[in-house]
Amino acid sequence: MKIGMSSACFYPNLLLEDQIKKISNLSFDICEVFINTLSETKEDFVKRLNEIAIENNLKVNSIHGFSSWFEPYLFDPYKRRREDMLDYFKSLCKASKILGSNIYTFHGMRLTEFENLNINLVMDVMEEMYYIAGENDVKIAMENVSWAMSSKISYLEYLLENSKVPLYFTLDVKQAYRANVNPLDYISIMKDRIINLHLNDRDDENSCLLPGVGKVDFHEILKELKKVGYKGNGIIEVYNDNFKTDEEVIISKKYMESIVKMVNRRVIE
Repeated sequence: MKIGMSSACFYPNLLLEDQIKKISNLSFDICEVFINTLSETKEDFVKRLNEIAIENNLKVNSIHGFSSWFEPYLFDPYKRRREDMLDYFKSLCKASKILGSNIYTFHGMRLTEFENLNINLVMDVMEEMYYIAGENDVKIAMENVSWAMSSKISYLEYLLENSKVPLYFTLDVKQAYRANVNPLDYISIMKDRIINLHLNDRDDENSCLLPGVGKVDFHEILKELKKVGYKGNGIIEVYNDNFKTDEEVIISKKYMESIVKMVNRRVIE
């Protein structure tokens, strides 16, 4: 497992292309790209962004759309709105392919009671999304976001049991705690379908901190991920007000790398 960083950590203070350069300057060689607006999916822009990543020896692990703007409407009962959102999703998948990433981090629909869902529509849309993503060699990795249906273990269990297409997941540590769910419980449900990992810490006063600053037992989390065969990377994803200096980020990266080494060493032993 390599430790990378999300470009979202520098939003909105830097433009995306400068976020990429900043991550490289902090000695990361892998990142998650957060697309912040419509123009950042235009082909010319994405191609230039890819050139910048290559120039800075930075591999794009995954991409993330500004999901609150459009993802809930992928499941909208109004057909034309739904189709427009699917078109935008298609542009994100194309961007992902240009950037050399095969993972799209997906939030999905907002929390509601299960009985209020048009579950047939949900399954149909997810199947259509699967084929759109597949055309671009991309896997949709549903993230356990606390305000989304993806945070509900019962919903995930239903999808895993009934989906006609393969499901994959992004495990986000802070979002698990915000949903009052132990990250280990998500691992036990998602198992080897976890293909992306968001790393963030917390304490009694703060729900999001740089890894190593709070109370999260990352050793236990990585150990359980190892048991289910996780072979992906770990992406530090925090907010820009969770750190003040570059040195704090570098220390956090080194901390997570030490945990990875420790877990790997014990597995070998």
